[in-house]
Amino acid sequence: MTAARRLDPVILLALPAVLYLAIVYGVPLLVLLGRSIMVGGVPSLAPFVGFLSDPFSWTVIGNTVRIAVMVTLVCLVIGYPTALALSRASGLAQALILVAIILPLSVGVVVKAFAWQIVLRRDGVVSQLMMGLGLWNEPQRLLFTEAGLVIGAANVFVPFMILPIYSVLKLVDPRLGEAAATLGASPLYRFFKVALPLSLPGIVTGIAFVFSMAASMYVIPNLLIGDRFQTLATLTGRSFLFMRNEQLGSTTAVVLLVLTVAVVVGSAALSKRLGGAS
Repeated sequence: MTAARRLDPVILLALPAVLYLAIVYGVPLLVLLGRSIMVGGVPSLAPFVGFLSDPFSWTVIGNTVRIAVMVTLVCLVIGYPTALALSRASGLAQALILVAIILPLSVGVVVKAFAWQIVLRRDGVVSQLMMGLGLWNEPQRLLFTEAGLVIGAANVFVPFMILPIYSVLKLVDPRLGEAAATLGASPLYRFFKVALPLSLPGIVTGIAFVFSMAASMYVIPNLLIGDRFQTLATLTGRSFLFMRNEQLGSTTAVVLLVLTVAVVVGSAALSKRLGGAS
């Protein structure tokens, strides 16, 4: 049988999306990549060598990775129990949880970031709550701090951690846990030996989603921590919009792209391997 005869015609349904992405994403990306390696009309790696030899650049890369990792961990800690509860719920309870997760996605990131500015300031809800619990002796400001940035970003990205994990947990046969219980397994043993291993592909996918979005976020850092804290995304925007340095902006954009693509590709390979193992 030839390759043409083996081709499923249903695959052609993806052709409009492929063409759309090729035009509005692929072509601009190639232009950006071209600008990052062109110096005076000649291809050169000098922009990358210059960028990576600057200690400030490694501070920016470190800020990007550190914030993305912290946001991902917070989303995982909050998102996994929520996904587990969602997979076990049914009827009205499941509908309410889904609405609570999906409805905030209809609110723009800018609106959420400005709302968190109110919540995180010295006289905001968080400060008042910590004072009420006796954990702080005096009001403190979380706005324009890394902790405030992580809290605000996790609020935006946590649905993208919950939904992939839920989609995997929903496929797990609940009778597996019941079978383990009949054999004397404790709830903790059933979780760590049955539920957690089977949900690893969803966890890896959620981590890839949240990490890549947290590493490339631009609006949230600008509104919650300001210009004094630079990440690759904010430095890219600043280079194009304020410094008018397209060479630097293209270089930082490519470095950010390599970082996020490496995480996504590695996560996809790991998810496929874990899925096969499960």
